[in-house]
Amino acid sequence: MKKLILAYSGGLDTSYCVKHFTADLGYEVHAVSVNTGGFTDAEIAKNKEKAIALGASSYTNINAVDTFYDTVVKYLIFGNVLKNNSYPLSVSAERIVQAIEIAKFAKDQKANAIAHGSTGAGNDQVRFDMIFQTLVPELEIITPIRDNTLSRKQEIDYLQSHGIDWSWEKAQYSINQGLWGTSVGGSQTLTSHLTLPEEAYPSQLKVKGSETIKIGFTKGEPTSLDGVKGSPVEVIEKLQKIASSYAIGRGMHVGDTIIGIKGRVGFEAAAPIIILEAHRTLEKHTLSKWQLQHKENTALWYGTHLHEGLYLEPVMRDFEAFLQSSQSSVTGVVEVILQPYRFEVVGITSDYDLMQSKVASYGEENQGWTADEAKGFIKIMSNQGKIINALNK
Repeated sequence: MKKLILAYSGGLDTSYCVKHFTADLGYEVHAVSVNTGGFTDAEIAKNKEKAIALGASSYTNINAVDTFYDTVVKYLIFGNVLKNNSYPLSVSAERIVQAIEIAKFAKDQKANAIAHGSTGAGNDQVRFDMIFQTLVPELEIITPIRDNTLSRKQEIDYLQSHGIDWSWEKAQYSINQGLWGTSVGGSQTLTSHLTLPEEAYPSQLKVKGSETIKIGFTKGEPTSLDGVKGSPVEVIEKLQKIASSYAIGRGMHVGDTIIGIKGRVGFEAAAPIIILEAHRTLEKHTLSKWQLQHKENTALWYGTHLHEGLYLEPVMRDFEAFLQSSQSSVTGVVEVILQPYRFEVVGITSDYDLMQSKVASYGEENQGWTADEAKGFIKIMSNQGKIINALNK
């Protein structure tokens, strides 16, 4: 029997794939899930039970939370990356790491084919296929949902005909949770004028009033919360637990898909949104104006390439090298006030704070130059404007 590795979520599409590959095509199916922060132990156990019941020869859950942070999330923080100035690339970033881990697994297992359950309408088909074609070009990529344009009803009817009569009632809201945020889809996100109701979000408002927290950064990475040190992943998870109880970090993202159509999705990402804004504020104090300017442009392209599935493009390593280098002085503590549905960055404390300059204070006195030197500098700076204005009245 030919060995096939299936990117398995446990939902209707990938469940159909398991049964179709084993019952109709005679493959030895090995179902693989990749945990980038969204799986509980109970969900992993349930996925395994379902995959085996459907006919899979094995089920594997790869823990890639630390890998996800080290290879992607870290650079999203360094770049303060928000797609369309709102969305922290929660799902698109995850899919890249999941595809890479599954491709590596397929290679190690000496598989004959690799498969996923994406449809032909979204971004994920591009991300999975591009990673697979780059890392394991020798493997056939099989995508029955996309290739046969199957409807949910067709998939359910097929499974029921094979004795799989589970409840496939589609949830009112589609939730995808991971380390770097949670996406929320529903009937409202298919429109341009409606927003998700309060109950659609996984985290509900639990705390009223306000709370002040302190996030510590070391060379751009979050390494402490309220003075308690931890790994970046631990800090993110701890902050998410605290801030989500204030219902912070919700939004509606509208963007251009890879395949050229507009897409809309809701999200909640309390920890990512707070960390990005805290990190951005710390950078304003510790980086030069030219570092900030060129970093912004580099980060925009890094996030865009990541979203488009181009993570393995060599220029991404160049972007990462620049972003990493820019963080050498981004060390300090940022104070943040949490309140229901919002937060406020109060200020920062850092040994690298450029506002500590003894040369001059903004808007106040200076000790680095004389009044005549300032006037001469300004006169020279005005020269180009004078020439242009004189010739182009």
